[in-house]
Amino acid sequence: MNYFLAKTDPDTYSIDDLERDKRTAWDGVSNPQAVRAIRQMRSGDRIFIYHSGGLSSVVGMATVRSEPRDDPKNPRSAVVDVEFAGRLDPPVTLSEIKKSGKFNDWALVRQGRLSTMTVPENFVAWMRERYPKAAI
Repeated sequence: MNYFLAKTDPDTYSIDDLERDKRTAWDGVSNPQAVRAIRQMRSGDRIFIYHSGGLSSVVGMATVRSEPRDDPKNPRSAVVDVEFAGRLDPPVTLSEIKKSGKFNDWALVRQGRLSTMTVPENFVAWMRERYPKAAI
């Protein structure tokens, strides 16, 4: 199983929306590096859902439920179906992630505008320590 992080503006599509909908097509990604990350996703992989804007934070988890496919609205993009897998309470802020000093080489810290990315194993382990009862 691989881990990814996907950013969303909560005013556009929030963890509340994903929880309500249960499942959605994750689309709207245009950056080539982010599209490559989506094309690497496989059914069963896990996604950290990140709210950008306002208090930038990792707020929940989703599970990839399809293989990647071309985005019908943009042939240079890709989409996958994702399913709500839970909330992380309290959310983990970008400030906390940066303050830890453990992830300075990760795209989340280095490339603030990248919307979708792979997640390093040390972040997954760090999150499991923070949320021992969560399905991470």
